Amino acid sequence: MPKNLTQKILEAHLVEGELVPGREIGIRIDHTLLQDATGTLAMLEFESLGLDRVKDELAAQYVDHNLLQTDNKNADDHRFLQTAAARFGIHFSRPGNGVSHQVHMERFGVPGKTLLGSDSHTPGAAGVSVLGIGAGGLDVALAMAGYPYFLPCPKVLGVKLTGSLPDWVSAKDVILEVLRRYDVKGCVGKIIEYYGPGVATLSATDRETIGNMGTETGATTSIFPSDERTREYLEAQGRGSAWRPLAADEGATYDEEIEIDLSKLVPLIAKPSSPGNVVTVAEVSGTVVHQAIVGSSVNSSFRDLMIAARMLEGRRVHPDVNFHINPGSRQVLENVAQAGGMMPFLTSGARLHEPGCQGCIGMGQAPGTGEVSLRTFPRNFPGRSGTKDDKVYLCSPETATAAALFGKITDPREMGKQMAYPRIADPKAYTIDERSIVFPSDDLRRTEIVRGPNIRPLPVLDPLPDHIAAEVTLKVGDNISTDSIMPAGNRILPLRSNIEAISEFVFNSVDPEFPRRSKIAGAAVVVGGENYGQGSSREHAALAPRYLGVRAKIVKSFARIHKSNLCNFGILPLTFKDPADYDTITTGSRITLPDVRKHVAQGDREIPVEIGGRRILAILDVSERQRKHLLAGGTLNFVKDELKRK
Repeated sequence: MPKNLTQKILEAHLVEGELVPGREIGIRIDHTLLQDATGTLAMLEFESLGLDRVKDELAAQYVDHNLLQTDNKNADDHRFLQTAAARFGIHFSRPGNGVSHQVHMERFGVPGKTLLGSDSHTPGAAGVSVLGIGAGGLDVALAMAGYPYFLPCPKVLGVKLTGSLPDWVSAKDVILEVLRRYDVKGCVGKIIEYYGPGVATLSATDRETIGNMGTETGATTSIFPSDERTREYLEAQGRGSAWRPLAADEGATYDEEIEIDLSKLVPLIAKPSSPGNVVTVAEVSGTVVHQAIVGSSVNSSFRDLMIAARMLEGRRVHPDVNFHINPGSRQVLENVAQAGGMMPFLTSGARLHEPGCQGCIGMGQAPGTGEVSLRTFPRNFPGRSGTKDDKVYLCSPETATAAALFGKITDPREMGKQMAYPRIADPKAYTIDERSIVFPSDDLRRTEIVRGPNIRPLPVLDPLPDHIAAEVTLKVGDNISTDSIMPAGNRILPLRSNIEAISEFVFNSVDPEFPRRSKIAGAAVVVGGENYGQGSSREHAALAPRYLGVRAKIVKSFARIHKSNLCNFGILPLTFKDPADYDTITTGSRITLPDVRKHVAQGDREIPVEIGGRRILAILDVSERQRKHLLAGGTLNFVKDELKRK
């Protein structure tokens, strides 16, 4: 029976379950990836397991989010992460070395491997045919300890690519086309596998762009075959020996299939405030722009920065536009400099920043009040930029640079009247500098872990009680992101290792009174609509509400990672059996879950919920393993008890 590439990789790593869509499977994880915003908590979770060294093939800790050092907190956390990484045998990428998924692809990505990362854009690893999956920090900590990663077996969406991209259209427009078709939840429960003759026309970093932003469709991950373009990239990185060919078998089938003719694509753009709100650039052409940014989490490769540099040559950024350049890695910056890309940035008036996430996670680069910002980032959720009621558009480097030059949204094909399209070839041999990565060694295992005052112990979580009597302390609508639940930004991100302090900001942009109400209620419930918890993998969006007393969330549907995180921290992820029941509940409603522990323990899928004297039914769609974790009050409680028994 011919197999697609996804089936081949999953089958090679399968340790529990069957590859039947919807059923829970456990897969072996080869590589793990942490970044600093989620890594401090994940490192504390790993440390609490009592192991002296990581068990997976390669673990890496990156510092790319909390780069602004406005006080001691971030610097202290970076020292904690570096010393903990040394102690436990983890590679450590120093501040300023680059974005986690960009650097991991450059230095460590190997075709056919599995990668679990505490960054939701880990699927960018598709650029070198790695099956990279974003997850909560606790799931990554367990993979570091040698445990399998559990997930519902995804369906496979086959995307056949034909043709080749025309001038002024690039990889960002490919994934925007997928988002135009599927929106932000159309690929939940699916892996997107690209195949067909058009794949060979895309470079490894083009594929990274597509895989990275595939997260915004709700997909578990994305994958590309490993072919000659993959080999070229790995050889250019000095790692040609890591290459091996990988592809779907001839005649392989998919659960769903679509086709995209690359030659027919036009420049696309996602309007505020959703990555799925996609239109052609021509439809919004003429909109006045005040800020444009190329780089950060996606579109920060050598090719993407060089396209901007060539467009800027001999030109000056419009006087009313702030144009920012965020390199994806120090390697990218060094190679752009060697290729002559630095002078156009400097002479054009662009603002060049250190390699890292920067404005993508709300660390600076916030637009002004009422200002329009064009960004090559993967997300434009409301307020994520750091500015309330922001107007953020997502686009390609070509479109962002054209806007920076013209001062308004402009179809980049207009640049064709002034210049030939600069098709950028990746270097045949990248300049490689690994000195900002601290490699593990036996000597470093004796390192003493340094803890600043911001590193606080993990909160103790009690088991699931027999009954829950709670208050609905918040009701929200559809597509609530983890940014809305647990905001980022330079004021809040430094508190990631201090759950007591960061919990005061839960739902801060939605309802600042939520923490106070929840603590007064003692036990709380949150009610939500469709696709609740989309976006970032941040487990703080589950743990901080749990710390405030949230014991259940009842919604119309969940995003994958957030649902898993809720189970990890003992919050019941319930969905309405009848979605119309959503309309009958308000903030302040009293809710009772009678005999809830018994219902969970005996495997009941339908959970009775009493509201104001009437009864509705909610669905608990979790695995037997997750039920055990919920009963224990969370995954860490269960695993630690299991280790004690062993």
